[in-house]
Amino acid sequence: MAMPFIVTPIREEFLSKVRQTGLDDQNQPVRYRVADGGEPCRDVLRRARSGERIVLASYCPFRRPGPYREYGPVFVLAQSEENQNAKKNLPLLSGEAGDYLKANTPVALRAYCAEESIVAARLVLPEQIETELVTFFARSETEFVLLRFAAYGCYALRFDRVPGPKETTAQRKTFVKE
Repeated sequence: MAMPFIVTPIREEFLSKVRQTGLDDQNQPVRYRVADGGEPCRDVLRRARSGERIVLASYCPFRRPGPYREYGPVFVLAQSEENQNAKKNLPLLSGEAGDYLKANTPVALRAYCAEESIVAARLVLPEQIETELVTFFARSETEFVLLRFAAYGCYALRFDRVPGPKETTAQRKTFVKE
C-alpha cells in the first residue's frame, strides 16, 4: 500500500556542519555528550545506546523565513553511522528499547502549507500517526508535516508529500492510500 508521504531525513548539510565544525543551525557551539541511553537520535531514527557519543545541537526543519520558523534542540550521533539515512519509513513500534517512538506516548503532528504556515495540528499516539498523516495529506494545501515529541516539543522528524505524476500544487486534489 503506497502512502502519500515519505520520511525526510534530517538535512545532510546540518549533520556535516555539526560534526565537522561543531556549530549548529544558529552557528552556536554544539554540546558533545556521552549518551545515558534513550536519547532520540534524529539522524538514525532510533534511541541512543548507553555510552554512545552524541551531539546536542539546535536544528531548523524549515526551509523558508517566516513566523512559524523554529529552531530547537536535537540529538544526533557524533559520528555518522552506516545507513544513517536509509530508514525512510515510519518508525514502527516494535516494543524494543531502541524504538524511536514509544507506545502510548503522545506526539504532536503539525501540517504546513508551501508557505510554511500551519494548516492543521493534532496530538496523537504513535499508533495513530499513519492514519492522521493520510488525513493531513488528503488536504490539498498540506505540503509537509512535522512530528514533535509532545512533552518537550522537540522536533522528531519530517514527512513530505509524495507528488503524483506530473502534479503541480495547483492541480493537487487529494492523496489517499492506494
